[in-house]
Amino acid sequence: MMRNAQRYPFVSSDAALGEAGFRPYLPLNLIYQQGSVTESGLLDTGASVNVLPYLVGVELGYEWERQTTTLSLTGNLAQHEARVVLVQAFVGNFEPVQLVFAWTQATNVPLILGQVNFFMEFNVCFYRSQLQFEISPKSLAS
Repeated sequence: MMRNAQRYPFVSSDAALGEAGFRPYLPLNLIYQQGSVTESGLLDTGASVNVLPYLVGVELGYEWERQTTTLSLTGNLAQHEARVVLVQAFVGNFEPVQLVFAWTQATNVPLILGQVNFFMEFNVCFYRSQLQFEISPKSLAS
């Protein structure tokens, strides 16, 4: 068990799949200027970057035309344009962290927490057989 870690349950994303349909979704609060949203992000160790769905970015107050740093996504998001945005994220009762997201024009994609930079900021331990995962900020890991 990690010190100062918080444990979360896996969430069923597709009841028809039974236990195979459970996924590690992390509740988090995202803040940009005066905008704030509470979302669940899919922890994806295979994703290179964090991905912010288009409508969540709009809800936070981002304007597509004002985000000038572009990014190319791969896989099933390759056909969608993406822009780089910085978001303040609050996870559990940990100190807030700055997360870098690829804000995609795709609307049918979950909020994805990937290697850059979610897994650079947090240590995560998966207990798949117990349908749980544990998370702690990198600064607390020792």
